[in-house]
Amino acid sequence: VQLQASGGGLVQAGGSLRLSCAASGRTFSGYVMAWFRQAPGKEREFVARFSLRGAGTFYADSVKGRFTISRDNGKNTVYLEMNSLKPEDTAVYYCAASPSPSRDARSYDAWGQGTLVTVSS
Repeated sequence: VQLQASGGGLVQAGGSLRLSCAASGRTFSGYVMAWFRQAPGKEREFVARFSLRGAGTFYADSVKGRFTISRDNGKNTVYLEMNSLKPEDTAVYYCAASPSPSRDARSYDAWGQGTLVTVSS
């Protein structure tokens, strides 16, 4: 599966953005779809993911209550709605797909190219 992330940009603290991740090559049925992020000088970290069957969602504590992961199976697209953004949310955001549920980036074998989110204070 090939992934294409988009929707990043510059936003003021407290603002909102919605990221999109379009899958091609095959549907993401059977994959765990997730979002990760990587801030400058830091390791890539887990943000949010679906359960293997797509019914459940899981979030990093740092984004819980502010970010929402969702999907449109008809469009083969996964979204990350980000609200109440903070400067510490500044990072390159990546969508990823894995055959098994995990918060470990090493479990994911398909990655989008990343989209930059910058939150100004």
